Amino acid sequence: MVVPELRPWRAARPHVVRIAHALRPHLARAAAAARPPVARLVRAARPQVARGAVPKAWQYAAGAATAGLALAAGVVTAAGPWDSTGQRTAEHDRAVALGRAGGTDHGGVPGAPSRPRPAPSAGPVLTGLGGVSTVKSAPDGRILADALTPLLKDPALGPRPAAVVVDVTTGRRLYGAKPDSALTPASTTKIATAVAALSAMGADHRLTTRAALEPDTKEVVLVGGGDPTLTAREKADGWASLRTLAGRTAAALAERGVRDVTLSYDTTLYAGPRKHPIGVNPNLALVSPLMADEGRTDDSTSGPAPRVENPAADAARRFGDLLESYGVKASVPGPSKATTRAKTLAKVSSPPLSVLVERMLTHSDNDIAESLAHQTAIATGNRADFAGADKAIGSQLRRLGLPLKGAAFKDGSGLNRSDRMTPALLTALLAKAADPAHPELRPALTGLPVAGFTGTLTARYTDGAAGVVRAKTGSLSGVNTLAGTVVDHDGRLLAFAFMSTDTAPGTEAATRKALDKLATTLANCGCR
Repeated sequence: MVVPELRPWRAARPHVVRIAHALRPHLARAAAAARPPVARLVRAARPQVARGAVPKAWQYAAGAATAGLALAAGVVTAAGPWDSTGQRTAEHDRAVALGRAGGTDHGGVPGAPSRPRPAPSAGPVLTGLGGVSTVKSAPDGRILADALTPLLKDPALGPRPAAVVVDVTTGRRLYGAKPDSALTPASTTKIATAVAALSAMGADHRLTTRAALEPDTKEVVLVGGGDPTLTAREKADGWASLRTLAGRTAAALAERGVRDVTLSYDTTLYAGPRKHPIGVNPNLALVSPLMADEGRTDDSTSGPAPRVENPAADAARRFGDLLESYGVKASVPGPSKATTRAKTLAKVSSPPLSVLVERMLTHSDNDIAESLAHQTAIATGNRADFAGADKAIGSQLRRLGLPLKGAAFKDGSGLNRSDRMTPALLTALLAKAADPAHPELRPALTGLPVAGFTGTLTARYTDGAAGVVRAKTGSLSGVNTLAGTVVDHDGRLLAFAFMSTDTAPGTEAATRKALDKLATTLANCGCR
């Protein structure tokens, strides 16, 4: 993937930034007023974009200069050059047009609920390993060290922070501070889970929930397929719908003249303990191959929430209620196992694995993470429990040639404090996901939250490197990590991992600020 640098922008950049700062209040008001017409323009232009219309070079330059003012004023202080497709401008304008945070998890396209919206991800700037770049050479390691090393001495980062910066184009390490220290990664573990799952199953893999009829007993078995995004809400928004499954099942039963069934549910896809080692916790439900809306008892779709005691039984009960609304009387459901003689009545499937991975990373979704870890175990012939997932993730990453010394994957979400990763491994994962030889891994990058825009970085970098930093956060008591990619001052794509541990109680905000300062410094550093 080529990332050309626009010389007119480089020359004009200091003036544009100064003008942008002066016009910031006026442009903010103008942007708000322009939102409706921008939305209409985006919708009108979408067919043209789909047909592959390519603007001329002068249109790129003019568009970048104009949109550069708005972008710098709204979210980016010094974003650096635009790529040849105007990607950063397009991402910002799309977010404005949608009237909400953009990002990679957009649900379904109106009129085609089974097809997720394409993510406005930074494909054109994700230069792969071995790729050719017309941007300047990578930053000088010594100058980069002069910029980053003093920041790592911030007491808020604890007694032994670790860091690595890698040039994604070449895979060369530019900076390292305790690069091979195996520390608790917290939620950045999800990057490893994403790469392992995509490697084992492929980006197009889907998880299927089905209803089967036992021919001898007329028992309907709801068989869990491990889809953590199955929903019973009226608006499925592109996810697999329990309501749809119930409707199709009722129709199939009506064809057979069946109006009264014994209902049961099958969760035998997974083995071992269902409770995460941290115990009952609002950050995730019991790990089950059958659940609806992640077992949430409120209307939330992400973040901590109270959960039902038994997600599988809850999903089956709701399925039974839906069957009755279609005229099929169902018994109170109980656990069972579908036999090989059972005939599938109906099924619904999740969006592609790429979409699940992106949602997991953008929203740091622990339920999806544990599901994908268990699914990776199944795909690799391991037992579908926490230990099997640990073995499967490690084996998949080893096959990719990644540095696993000291690594441990005791879960898929990073909630387990016994997880271990090094900053060298985190940056290697990100670089591997950018490798053109592994396009199936790209969702591990496109799902990363965008600073100031999406997911767990929505409220961060609002006055710094917004829109330029894309990173996965990780937070546990005394542990804070940040790993992702950044386009530096001269347009070079870098991967970074900053890890802190044993930080003092009550310093969480200061630690996050110190990590953000490291990433922002990297973004603003030409370092040549």
